[in-house]
Amino acid sequence: MNQEVTQYIDKIDQKWQTETCTHLRGAILQSVPGVEELLQYGKPHYKKNGKYVCAYNTAKAWVSFTLFNAGSLELPEGLFEPGDNDDRKTIKIHEGQDMDSSILAKLLQQAATT
Repeated sequence: MNQEVTQYIDKIDQKWQTETCTHLRGAILQSVPGVEELLQYGKPHYKKNGKYVCAYNTAKAWVSFTLFNAGSLELPEGLFEPGDNDDRKTIKIHEGQDMDSSILAKLLQQAATT
């Protein structure tokens, strides 16, 4: 675990965002063995074999989770924000929103191998 990422999470003001980021971090580290965790551009990023897998950060009312290498993945309808970039898909997680850990783990594993 990268100490800079730990410090990033520890500095988050809203408890639910801290919990969400901690949950995301755990899911990423468990789902993608050997993933590299780093703080880049002021937010946590995760790389496998030199390629980005995902990143997350907080905003005023949500936690933004971006999945890289998503162009060839079968994504659940309505989970990700619409966008022009097929290779990057983002979820805006709001307070009280449940995240299906099994779906997240599957998508992370697929993104790490593409």
